[in-house]
Amino acid sequence: MAIIIDMPKLSDTMEEGVISKWNIKEGDAVKSGDIIAEVETDKATMDVEAFDDGVVLKIMAKEGEAVPLGGKMVIIGEKGEDISDLLGGDSAKDDKGSSDEKKSEKSAKSEKSEPEKSDSKKDFDPLFGDLEKSEEKPSEESSDDDSSRLKASPLARKIAEDQGIKLSQVKGSGPNGRIVKKDVESFDGASVATEEKKSDSKAPSMPVYEISAEDQEFKISQMRKTIAKRLAESKFTNPHFYETIDIDMKRAMEARTAMNAAGDVKISFNDLVVKACAKALRLHPKMNSSWLGDVIKQHGGVHVAVAVAIDDGLVTPVIRNADVKGLAQISAETKELAGKARDKKLQPEDWEGSTFTISNLGMYGIEEFTAIINPPNAAILAVGAIRDVPVVENGQVVPGKRMKVTLSSDHRVVDGATCAEFLNTVRKFLENPTTMLVY
Repeated sequence: MAIIIDMPKLSDTMEEGVISKWNIKEGDAVKSGDIIAEVETDKATMDVEAFDDGVVLKIMAKEGEAVPLGGKMVIIGEKGEDISDLLGGDSAKDDKGSSDEKKSEKSAKSEKSEPEKSDSKKDFDPLFGDLEKSEEKPSEESSDDDSSRLKASPLARKIAEDQGIKLSQVKGSGPNGRIVKKDVESFDGASVATEEKKSDSKAPSMPVYEISAEDQEFKISQMRKTIAKRLAESKFTNPHFYETIDIDMKRAMEARTAMNAAGDVKISFNDLVVKACAKALRLHPKMNSSWLGDVIKQHGGVHVAVAVAIDDGLVTPVIRNADVKGLAQISAETKELAGKARDKKLQPEDWEGSTFTISNLGMYGIEEFTAIINPPNAAILAVGAIRDVPVVENGQVVPGKRMKVTLSSDHRVVDGATCAEFLNTVRKFLENPTTMLVY
C-alpha cells in the first residue's frame, strides 16, 4: 500500500523546510532507514529517512522548494500502484491548469489570426495635411539626425530634403511641436551652427559614471526567516534594558598566556567569559531564568549559548553545565560546536535548552554594542574588543587593557540592581581569574 512521507518537524521552531537535495528519483527502490533527502531548516541542514520499504512513485516537491510542516514530500509504494487517490486535488488541479493553458493558447492564436481593424475615417487638418500619414514610422536604416522620428508635415519634409536641412535642428511651431512649411523656410542654418558652437565651448566636460554592478535579489533562507521572526518578537515583546561595565583584562590576559603555554588546548578570551558568566549565574540564579507568561522559570542547570556567525546568519550552540566544566573542556566543546555550525551539521540537542547567551564581536574590533535577547533567555551579554587605554594606578597614568561588556535584560524577569550585581561578579572573576576556582 502506497504511503506519503510528509515534511517532519526537525527543530523546535521549524514551520517549513526547503528541499536542499533529493537522494532518490522516481522509480528508485528504497529501504527503511535510507536517507532520501536533505532538508534545510531554520537551524541546520538535516537528513530525512524512509521508514518503509518500497518504490518511489511520485516526488511531490522540487529541490529548492519550501514545503510546510506536514506537507507532502514523496509517495512510496509498490511498483505500478495506482496513487491517484493520494494525489487528491493535485492531479485535478494540474489537469485543469493544463486545460486552461490550452484554451489560452487557442484564444491567442485566434486573436492573432484576425485582421487588424482600421478606422476608415482618418484625421485631416487643412493646414498640416493628413496627420496620420505625417506620423511616419522610422525606417530600419534611419539617418544620422534621426529625422524620421520627428513630427513634420510631408511638405516640410520635402522642402528640408531638397535644401539639405536637418529636421532635428528645426524648431516646430505646429501642434505638439510639429514642423511645418514656414518653419523650414525661415530656418537659418548659420545662426544655429554658431549657437551650437558657443554652447559647446561653454559647456564643461562632465565625467561619465558607469554602474559598477546590477541590483541583485537573494532568496531568504529558512535560517534567516527564523532569525527575523524570533528577534523581531523578542525586541518588540520583551522590554529590553541595558547595562554596560568596563573590565580590567590585564590579569585575564596574563592567566590566558600562562595556561596556553602549559597545555595543549588553547584557551580563548571568549572561553574565559563563558566560564565567568556561568559561575556568576550560579551565584545569581534570578539571571538564569525565563519568562513563561504565568510563571518565571528559574533553571536548575546553567547552559550557556555562544553566538556563532555563519553565512546564512547566526546560530547559538549550547555549552551545557558550563559552571562545572573546566576551561579546557569549554574550549574544546566551543570549537567543535562552531565547526558543526559552519558545516550545518548541528543537531537539535546542540542548540536547544540554553539559559543564557553570549555574543562576542571583539575579534572584529567592535568596542561596544547591544544585543537582542535570545528567547526564552532573560539576558544576553554583548562582549567588545580588548582596548589599549591609559589608566590611573596608584596616582600614575599607565598602559591598561580594558574590555566593555553590555548586558541586555528582560525587565519582566529581572531588575536593574540584580543585573548590576551579576555584572560586578563577572567583572570580579575576569579581573581575578583565580577566584573562579573558589566558587
